[in-house]
Amino acid sequence: MNDRLSPGTIALLLVPPTLWAGNAVVGRAVVDLVPPLTLNFLRWTFALLILLPMGYRVLARGSAIWQQWRRYAILGLLGIGLYNSLQYLALHTSTPLNVTLVTASIPVWMMIVGRVFHGVPIQVGQILGAVLSLAGVAIVLSHGDWQQLLALHFVAGDLIMVLATIIWAFYSWQLAGVPADSPVRAHWAGFLLGQVLYGVVWSGVFAAIEWQITDWRISWGWPLALTVLFVAVGPAVIAFRCWGAGVQRVGPTLAGFFNNLTPLIAALLSLVVLGESPQLFHVLAFALIIGGIVLSSRKPAAA
Repeated sequence: MNDRLSPGTIALLLVPPTLWAGNAVVGRAVVDLVPPLTLNFLRWTFALLILLPMGYRVLARGSAIWQQWRRYAILGLLGIGLYNSLQYLALHTSTPLNVTLVTASIPVWMMIVGRVFHGVPIQVGQILGAVLSLAGVAIVLSHGDWQQLLALHFVAGDLIMVLATIIWAFYSWQLAGVPADSPVRAHWAGFLLGQVLYGVVWSGVFAAIEWQITDWRISWGWPLALTVLFVAVGPAVIAFRCWGAGVQRVGPTLAGFFNNLTPLIAALLSLVVLGESPQLFHVLAFALIIGGIVLSSRKPAAA
C-alpha cells in the first residue's frame, strides 16, 4: 500500500460503486422472481464459471488457497457469502436508496475496524473527509432539501444492511492482509477465484437453509437470466477485481470513501433512465464527496 491516489487507482475505485449502484437497483427489481439468498448463490456460481478458465492454476496442489484455507474461507464467508446475501435480503424490505445510504457509513466502519482490530490510527483528515462525504450523500438523498431527510423511514432491511456494512469492513481489512507479493496474487482471477470457491460453498449453505425454512419459489425466464448474468459479470467479477486491486494500493480506509459515490451514482443512473436533467444539488453533492476523498487521502504533516 502506498496510500496515494493515482489516476489509475481512482479509475479502479470508481468502477465498484458504479456497478454496485446498478446491483442495488436490479436486486430490488427482481424481489418477486427469486429469493435473496438463492440469487446470491446463482450469482456467484455463475461468477465461478467465468473465473475458472482464467484462474484455474490457483487450484493446483500446494496453492495458498489450500494451504491457507482458513484465510480464504473467511474471505469467502465475509465478502461473498454474508455481505451479498444480506444486501439482497435487505432489498426485500428496504429500497435501493436506503441501502445505498447505509453503505455510505462504510468509511466510518473501516476506520473503527482498522483502529480496534488492526491498531491503525485514525487521522483527523479521515474524520473530516468522512463528514464531507456523508454530507454529500445527505444532499443526494434530500434532493437539496434538508427537511426531506426527516421523511426518511428505516425498516428491518436497513438494519440488515448496517450489519452487512460492518461485515464488509472486516472483509476489506482481511483482504488488505494478504501480502502483495503472495504468489496467489500473481493473477487477479486466481486470487478472486480462491475467494469465490469458498464463497459459493457458504452461499450454497445459506440458500439451502432458505429453501428449508421459507416457501420461496423461482420464476425462471429471461428477466432472471439477464439479471444473474449482469450481477455475476459486473457487480461480482469486475467490481470485486477492481475493489481488491484498489484496496491493495491504498488500503481499505481510503478505498472505503469511494463507496460514498454509490448513492450519487444510483441517483444519476435514475436520471438517465427517467430522462431527467441533472440538478445543482448533484454538482454540490459530487463536490463534497470528492472533497471528502481528497481530504482523507492527505497524509498528516510530519511533526
